[in-house]
Amino acid sequence: MAKDYYDILGVSRNASKEEIKKAFRKLARQYHPDVSTAPDAEERFKEINEAYEVLSDDEKRSRYDRFGHAGVSGTGGFSNMGAADFADIFNEFFGGFTRSARTRQGPKPGADRRVSVTIEFEEAVFGTEREVTFDRLETCETCNGSGAEAGSQPVTCPQCNGTGEIRQVQQTFLGSMVRVTPCPRCGGKGTIIPNRCKTCDGSGKLRKKVTLNVKIPAGVREGLQIQVRGEGDVGDEGAPRGNLYVVIDVKEHEYFIRRDNDILLEIPINVVQATLGDRIIIPTVDGDVELTIPAGTQSGKIFRLRGRGFPRLRSDGSNSGRGDQLVHIRVDIPTKLTNEQRELFEKLSRTMGSEVQPQPNGGKGFMSWMKDFFAGE
Repeated sequence: MAKDYYDILGVSRNASKEEIKKAFRKLARQYHPDVSTAPDAEERFKEINEAYEVLSDDEKRSRYDRFGHAGVSGTGGFSNMGAADFADIFNEFFGGFTRSARTRQGPKPGADRRVSVTIEFEEAVFGTEREVTFDRLETCETCNGSGAEAGSQPVTCPQCNGTGEIRQVQQTFLGSMVRVTPCPRCGGKGTIIPNRCKTCDGSGKLRKKVTLNVKIPAGVREGLQIQVRGEGDVGDEGAPRGNLYVVIDVKEHEYFIRRDNDILLEIPINVVQATLGDRIIIPTVDGDVELTIPAGTQSGKIFRLRGRGFPRLRSDGSNSGRGDQLVHIRVDIPTKLTNEQRELFEKLSRTMGSEVQPQPNGGKGFMSWMKDFFAGE
């Protein structure tokens, strides 16, 4: 059942218009969704507004008293209150801080700029420097950023008298409300330029191409953005420049793959090397190193070379040690054999037999070494 409007506002059926208005103000302040933490604040506020809309109007109140809700069907639902009125209520109750008491625009900081840089895999490991060229806004040298033609200067906006804002008094059911908006003539700056600089057309800024040397720290990864403070667009007078963001693109390597701070490398060996063992030379980002292959090495075996990976890059650009290089061994089975090789394999096969035995679940099968591989073992 619909609630009684008098009960909603907490007034008697004989309450005066002033008592109804006073009750509404108190409840609206208590249940306004912008300040109330009650879970049903929004619904309560709608009910309060609907009740006040009916009881504050003599004709609607009379119909309500005679016929109840049927007499005011279609009334309510914020039919006469828009979003602006909600803000006006809040302004009146709480000092107007839902809207800036002063909308004049201050000096605007310069916009940020972005540029992409492509580096080699090894440069991402050890760091490098790059020259980057990009466009940015600079102060107009003709007018020194004022936007005014030589011999002239900006003047106070006559529409807002330099305040940068327009105040309009509106009459609402709660009384007079002041709405503050940016001045349309000066855009909220408070000044206008009668004689625009011909070089920059009054903007005070010009687009120029610049070249900077940017240091790229060791350990950067694909997509990382390096911030270079104060190298973006120039801001308005009294405001800081924007920043430059250098986006890193790392080329793929012929052999190496990055995983976090580790470097993965796959090395193929033949069945003899795997069976008898060997010493092989493998590449690392630090240069070639010797790796010992123990006798009986299985395909999928992973060797870890400590400290041969990427530096661990901290947020401040410094490093804390390096990751590792993981060498994944793949035993290649020959597909073509010479006659001599075939004879040797046939002799070997007669000594080793031909019986096969299923691998137990605990053995180092494909899934096992994959788990070990991604666990870093």
